[in-house]
Amino acid sequence: MADDSDMERTEPATSKRLSRAREQGDVPRSREMATCVMLLIGGSCVWTFSGPLVTSLNRVMVAVLSFERAAAYDPVVLFNMLSAHFMEVAVAIIPLAFMMTLAAMASPLILGGWLFNVDSLAPKFSKLNPISGITNMFSINSLAELVKAVLKTVLVGTVAWLAIMSQIDAVMGLGVESLKTSSSHSAYLLWVTFIMMVSPLILIAVMDVPYQIWNYGRKLRMTREEVKQEHKESEGDPHIKGKIRAMQRAMARRRMMAEVPTADVVVTNPTHYAVALKYTEGKMGAPKVVAKGFDDIAAKIREVARENKVPLLEAPPLARALHTHTEIGDEIPEALYTAVAEVLAYVFQLRTYGQFGGNRPVEPTELNVPKELDPVTATKKPRGPQRRTMQ
Repeated sequence: MADDSDMERTEPATSKRLSRAREQGDVPRSREMATCVMLLIGGSCVWTFSGPLVTSLNRVMVAVLSFERAAAYDPVVLFNMLSAHFMEVAVAIIPLAFMMTLAAMASPLILGGWLFNVDSLAPKFSKLNPISGITNMFSINSLAELVKAVLKTVLVGTVAWLAIMSQIDAVMGLGVESLKTSSSHSAYLLWVTFIMMVSPLILIAVMDVPYQIWNYGRKLRMTREEVKQEHKESEGDPHIKGKIRAMQRAMARRRMMAEVPTADVVVTNPTHYAVALKYTEGKMGAPKVVAKGFDDIAAKIREVARENKVPLLEAPPLARALHTHTEIGDEIPEALYTAVAEVLAYVFQLRTYGQFGGNRPVEPTELNVPKELDPVTATKKPRGPQRRTMQ
């Protein structure tokens, strides 16, 4: 389909896509680099441990070729002798074998790091599809592997021919040298030839690593729709998040309305604002706001307050200041202590009047509300002095 074509995959893989690919065992690997590193480590180990190994092999060869005549007729003696020499060679080979095993395990991990995935061991019958196999044969990756194989063959073959031709005289001269001299000389020739043949593999590995990284990124590229879908899955669908926020606001509103019947007083604007206050002496340092709202919510707070016989007091500046500068559950600002104290004193007097009768308390009208806390007076710009004119 057009949506799945490489032309549509213009976006780089996201971190989530890369993590998911890694979990599935898909990481960039370079066989050329692994082969090159393993050959270099193997050659270095052979050169390093060649002394003890050659010494052990020399002793074994001398011992095997110069055993006593009686040992040839006694299988037990011959077996014990060969076993001892075999263990001597095995001990000499152990460091080399250990380093080669370590190199074989570590060299593929240089690019991509350590990864173990059980799913990779499961059989995938989709790989038996002949159509997919033919498609993979003519893919960009297969073409690149073919180019690398031809390049390796040409380079290594050319370098090997040059190495042999440059050392042909020295190789032919080994026959007239002594055993000790020819042994050391042949080891030197082999090491030089080995380095010359590995050099083109180093060049190929240096070229292959950036290609594998680029090809891995190209393979995991995404379409814009996939990026958007992944973003929705990670961050959440905006519509669903909006519904969740609406539900959360509704739940918070219900909890707030449940606190209104416990309030001591509701200060109103009287129409736009409503703030419910509660104060418990000895348990609170200052009165707290248990509910507040604007317009429709304010009307609902007033309705619930009337149903539960919570006093309502019209004090527009105080209502606006409380609504602007407090949140639900907060204590009132210190600058409003005096005004709220007058309101609570009126409420407590009203309760006493309801229980015992007497003179009805007068509602406070002139409350001390700082102008900078009232959003209406705080936003008004003071007028400059007016200039009088002579008539």
